[in-house]
Amino acid sequence: MVGLEDVGHPRGDVEDDLDVGGGGLSGEADPLFTRELLQERINDYTAGQDAALPLMSPIFADLSGLPPLIIQAGSHELLLDDAVRLAGQAAAANVEVTLEITPGVPHVFQAYSAILDEGAAALDRAGQFLSAHLAGAERIAA
Repeated sequence: MVGLEDVGHPRGDVEDDLDVGGGGLSGEADPLFTRELLQERINDYTAGQDAALPLMSPIFADLSGLPPLIIQAGSHELLLDDAVRLAGQAAAANVEVTLEITPGVPHVFQAYSAILDEGAAALDRAGQFLSAHLAGAERIAA
């Protein structure tokens, strides 16, 4: 959502992290998303652009002025360190941020909500987060 304003779109309410440009990688226990798979996908994701560009990864962006963020990661998430780093940078930029680290789950565990209770619970919390913040925005706009 960083940079959307540059192309005429307002920023959204949720930002998640994908630091393909570096930083610490954790999550050695993630059975689905390994370092090797990440390396294979970097070129697909960046399409030849510098992975350190703010539009490629919010880790490298100016986060000031963003709406409240929710960042969800699993303790076995390959990009856990980046999720924690993003949350810290958001807080340092005076952005309200909620960081949730769910024990024992891998990358994009929410996608398995039909079979993974933790995924369903995370989606519920994200929905509650959005509802609360969107309701607040409606009160301000009214």
